[in-house]
Amino acid sequence: MKVIEGFVMLKILSKFILWLSGWRKEGDIPSAKKFIVIVAPHTSNWDYVIGQLFYFSMGIRAKIMIKKELFFFPLNLLFKLVGAIPVERGRKTGIVDQMVGEFSKRDKMILTITPEGTRKRIAEWKKGFYRIAMKAEVPVLLGYFDYKRKVVGIGDFFELSGNEREDMRKIKMFYKDVNAKHPEKFTIGKI
Repeated sequence: MKVIEGFVMLKILSKFILWLSGWRKEGDIPSAKKFIVIVAPHTSNWDYVIGQLFYFSMGIRAKIMIKKELFFFPLNLLFKLVGAIPVERGRKTGIVDQMVGEFSKRDKMILTITPEGTRKRIAEWKKGFYRIAMKAEVPVLLGYFDYKRKVVGIGDFFELSGNEREDMRKIKMFYKDVNAKHPEKFTIGKI
């Protein structure tokens, strides 16, 4: 019972913090049981904080991937609490297969991924989310942080066609007018 009370308090506190800091939400997380949320732009550590507050305010425990090296005591306890899954990123280690396995062993799972993969400006987005979604047969939901408008937003599910190049072009176009915290670090790359 105390755990449930704790989550209720976390939900209320998160709503209050978002309201107090001027952030609002657009759209709602759908009731589907399994899907990937891609979130862009990702140019600041604040993206994670605001995103977690957003999820907590709706009573949602989404999964994120964090490099395995950070899973040491006491950080590992915090990461597990917020739904982090440890991954080995340094070499080709089958992260796609690992995440597909995570989807297959759960009845419900929301996995949040930043397609940029870093807070720095990059030439091209990573496509791991696409490959995970295709292989796990889960839909992709488009999410965003718009710092200019102070909005955490949820778009619609994007139906993947299997044409990675064309799908990536359409997904990137969704983000072309979203305002990053650090605009100089954000690009949708080649269209």
